[in-house]
Amino acid sequence: RVQLVESGGGAVQAGGSLRLSCAASGYTVINYALAWFRQAPGKEREGVATIDAYDITTYADSLQGRFTISKDNYRNTLNLQMHSLQPEDTAMYYCAARDRKWATATMNTGDYEYWGQGTQVTVSS
Repeated sequence: RVQLVESGGGAVQAGGSLRLSCAASGYTVINYALAWFRQAPGKEREGVATIDAYDITTYADSLQGRFTISKDNYRNTLNLQMHSLQPEDTAMYYCAARDRKWATATMNTGDYEYWGQGTQVTVSS
């Protein structure tokens, strides 16, 4: 059974940093596409960053280079390093994984079969 468990969320002031992790079990991050999404209250879930089976990354245009997605193949985790956080980054952050090897990494929620329960990030001004 596949499980994705996020951690690392919290409350920070604007300009601060956080590092989110997503631990995978029943699943190996190597050779699969994964992504981070976020959902703010009253808004749709949106893609933040993706990493494919070749470790090629993509980011939402709005992030302006502040976030970095990565895989740790040894620890079997997906990570999201976030810098220069702003109040508009406040949201529940979810990791997601595709269930087919070598599948394309996308920003579409419907393309991901496995989801974590989310970790809350709150940024105060």
